[in-house]
Amino acid sequence: MNIDYNFITKNTVIICLYFIISIFISPVSYGVIQFRISEILVLLPFIDKRYSIGIILGCLATNFFSPFGIIDMIFGTFATFLTVIMVSKSRSLFIASLWPTIFSIIISIQITLIQNIPILISSMQIMISEFIIVTIIGYPLFKIIIKNPKLYNMIKF
Repeated sequence: MNIDYNFITKNTVIICLYFIISIFISPVSYGVIQFRISEILVLLPFIDKRYSIGIILGCLATNFFSPFGIIDMIFGTFATFLTVIMVSKSRSLFIASLWPTIFSIIISIQITLIQNIPILISSMQIMISEFIIVTIIGYPLFKIIIKNPKLYNMIKF
């Protein structure tokens, strides 16, 4: 049996990073107004799709502590699952950075159902925060990483 320790190590680091960053800023990681900085990591599958598992498990672990409970674990993790699939299939980093904003509608529906907040309000708040985190902050950061061969090769499997 051939065990890929590089895969296990890198994904474990991603799980921990996603979880620690989210929990550290937990007052703004959950709810109608979210500013989950760890969402920048969803762009990693653009570089290598094998990061998808670490991001999905990091989101699942983070949502375990969500005030929305099991519902957030299911819907939030599902939104992340769809996001990383589309990010990994994207040919453009900019397009990849938009998928978290698009799939945040799933989180908006969840919040609307749980907190009885109008879907338009929850959608706009979640989508704006995803756009700021992933597209406005994450996109330029990943452009730098991709253009720097040393950084890129450190991240690439």
